[in-house]
Parts: sequence; C-alpha cells; structure tokens
Amino acid sequence: MPVLTKRYPKNCLLAVVDRYLAVVCNMEQVVMIPSLLRDVHLGGHGGQAQMGAPDLYTYFTMLKTIRMDVEHGLLPREEWQAKVAGRKADEAGKEAAETEEAKEEVSGELDLETQFHVHFSSLHRILTHLTVKAQEVTRKYQEMTGQVL
Repeated sequence: MPVLTKRYPKNCLLAVVDRYLAVVCNMEQVVMIPSLLRDVHLGGHGGQAQMGAPDLYTYFTMLKTIRMDVEHGLLPREEWQAKVAGRKADEAGKEAAETEEAKEEVSGELDLETQFHVHFSSLHRILTHLTVKAQEVTRKYQEMTGQVL
C-alpha cells in the first residue's frame, strides 16, 4: 500500500481523503482481474451474504468512480444528473432540483455552521466506510487468488 507522505491530524478530513485514495489505489494495483469479483459477496454474519447486497465487482467499480470524483472534482450538476438518470435528464428532475436549490438557499442562510458540521461529519463517516470497503475488496481478492500474505 502506498505510504502517506503528508502528515495531518488523525481525524482531519484531508487525512481521511488521503487514506481513502491510498487504499483504493492499492486495491486497483492488487486486483489484476476485476471480473473475478463478479457474483462474489462479502460474507455477512456466519459467512453468508446479505440478501440483495452488491457483489465485489460493483464495490470495485463504485470505489474507483468515487476516487476519480475525489481526485478530479465533481461533474457540473446537470452532467451528474444526466449520468445518474442514465444519460437522460428529464424536465421533472430539473424542476425538482431547482425547487430544492431554492429551499437550500433559504435554509442555508439560517445556520451555515450547523449545516457545515453535519455535512463534514457525514463526509468523514462515508469516506471512512468506503476505505474499509476497499480494504475488504482487496483482502477478499487476495484470498480468492491465493495472494494472502
């Protein structure tokens, strides 16, 4: 795994982002044949996968996509909506987004510090969870291919 060269306080968002990027980069280097991850699930309690849980290939592609967003920035809102909607943004979605933006502007002016702390802690928690998932995908791939050290 790549060694982190920057020093940040343990719970600093930048440290969490760097850790996530390093773990996903390591996952990409270890997983040489991603298609082996199809239809393989992380074992839940007792080694059984949860009903409807995504397979490791889905996690692998999701983690890589999120890494690209973190490294290169977000797509403009319209492009992101089109991507999520399967390359087709409908008018109802645009109207709903505009209404939501207007609500966010009004509520955003009320208590920006509280909103910042809520989003900041959520981002920290999500990135930490995604880092653990990337480590699990890497570990499972290594088990499957006999690369466990």
